[in-house]
Amino acid sequence: MPRSPRHTAPADHVVHGLWPDVTLAPGAPLTAHYGVALARRLADVMTARSLSDRAVARLSGMSHNTIGRIARGEVLPDLGTIARLEVALQASLWPSGLWNTFPPESSQEPPPRF
Repeated sequence: MPRSPRHTAPADHVVHGLWPDVTLAPGAPLTAHYGVALARRLADVMTARSLSDRAVARLSGMSHNTIGRIARGEVLPDLGTIARLEVALQASLWPSGLWNTFPPESSQEPPPRF
C-alpha cells in the first residue's frame, strides 16, 4: 500500500519487461526508479548468495512476505527497513548514485491529487 497518492508501488509504472528488469513508463515518479534499482540490487545479492525470501527474512527479522513485496516492487520500503536489510545482508542496497541520472527539476514532482 502506498504511503500517499504520490508514492505508488514501483511495479505500477512498468511498461515492459519482467520485474525487476523492467522499463518504467515515461514520467514515472522518482520513487519508482529508486524502487526498481533497490529491487535489482536485492535480487543480485540474494542470487549471489543463494538466499530465498525466507532466508533473508530470518537474517533481517522481517517477514518473508515483506521481503517478497519489496523484491516484487509492490511496496516502497522505508529507511528503517532498508537499513535492517543492509545490515543483515552486509551489503549496500540503496541506489546511492542514481540521483545523478535525473535533472534537478525532477525532484519537483507534482502535488498529490485528491
